[in-house]
Amino acid sequence: MARDKTRHVCQECGYETARWLGRCPDCGAWNSLVAEERGERAAGERAGGPVAVELRPIREVSTAGQARRTTGIGEFDRVLGGGVVPGSLVLIGGDPGIGKSTLLLQAAARLARQGTTIYVTGEESAEQIRRRGERLNALAEGLFLAAETRLDALDACLAQRSPAFLVIDSIQTMHDPDLPSAPGTVTQVRACGARLLRLAKADNVTVFLIGHVTKSGAIAGPRLLEHMVDTVLYFEGDRFQTYRILRAVKNRYGPTDEIGLFEMRGDGLAEIPNASQMLLSQRPEQSPGSAVLCAMEGARPLLVEAQALVARSYLASPRRTTTGVDANRAAMLLAVLEKRCGLRMSDKDVYLNITGGLRVIEPAADLGLVLALASSYRDAPLPADMVAIGEVGLAGEVRAVRQLGQRLREAARLGFRRALVPAGSRAAGEQQDAGLEVGAVSALSEALASALPGE
Repeated sequence: MARDKTRHVCQECGYETARWLGRCPDCGAWNSLVAEERGERAAGERAGGPVAVELRPIREVSTAGQARRTTGIGEFDRVLGGGVVPGSLVLIGGDPGIGKSTLLLQAAARLARQGTTIYVTGEESAEQIRRRGERLNALAEGLFLAAETRLDALDACLAQRSPAFLVIDSIQTMHDPDLPSAPGTVTQVRACGARLLRLAKADNVTVFLIGHVTKSGAIAGPRLLEHMVDTVLYFEGDRFQTYRILRAVKNRYGPTDEIGLFEMRGDGLAEIPNASQMLLSQRPEQSPGSAVLCAMEGARPLLVEAQALVARSYLASPRRTTTGVDANRAAMLLAVLEKRCGLRMSDKDVYLNITGGLRVIEPAADLGLVLALASSYRDAPLPADMVAIGEVGLAGEVRAVRQLGQRLREAARLGFRRALVPAGSRAAGEQQDAGLEVGAVSALSEALASALPGE
């Protein structure tokens, strides 16, 4: 007979302890430990003897039936790696109201044309989903709704319909009645995730999970959930703005550096196929502190605007505020500007921003960021038809970047006529820069003299 015992589990990281603590020793979260009753037998274990395991040579394992299925939403398919793989488990997280349910309802309506699709909601009624489906034009044949939170009841529903696609909205609302803990706790999320994983692999069902996020932006529940699933996607952007970014942070079937761009409209999320043009559509003309750089997101070059504001500081410690740029990288670039180019930044407040809600992390954006800072410092605008591409080193050198040809072609397509690139990359890109006046620079001082010749 199983003997129940009480344990305290951190709802942020899953750390377990026999007694309550005010602060989790593992992740440092305050007041996150919750008492849970649990038997000696772990969730999901079954009594009985050992189970025989079938061993097969790797060359005899068939991959038939693993062909991708497209959702019909191009940006969504791009982030997934070209479509969904049967038997995969996909987790989508994001802030409340960002558009997770909207995207998956739109995708479910299109996937229903390829096979039976079940949308399980634990937060809303079926009538609410129906009204949203009318607004999104997502009332498709083969799409079934279920307002249920119990996994045992869901098992019977799945056995009745044998779906090809399953959407769970959300994993934190599902619970296993065999476990005494409340829905949303670490034990329930872990157990429900494990059962849905077995369902996906055993029955070759594509399962989409919607996950809540914590204040820090991570998906709520144990990190084990992200390790179990095949793909983890995050919705980014301000829910009070119209643009949304879907980013892959884990993908066993494709790249993890792709993003999808959407616009939230009254009839749902609409794809943005020409992302660079959208990101530059509101760029001010002849404005100091504005520069255009080209960042690679997967195989797609994106032209984005970097804005900088450098102003005299009246504080003992000047402000350094960045949005969309790593703060440590920005601090390094400021030090290089002061040491190698003589621009005194130590007594200035500096604000650096990537417009459109994007986050740029690759070093190829360095040259554009530095030019934006220098432009604001000198209060002189950069040429409106110029794009800057290059990595800046600590010695003030401008270093070569990858895929320069693709970046230059994208700039030429959008009407830019000038480009500043690293001298080491000039030979690799000279056949790809038709229509562009390319200036090759080897040092940051050369770049400033070329972009701001009168200063």
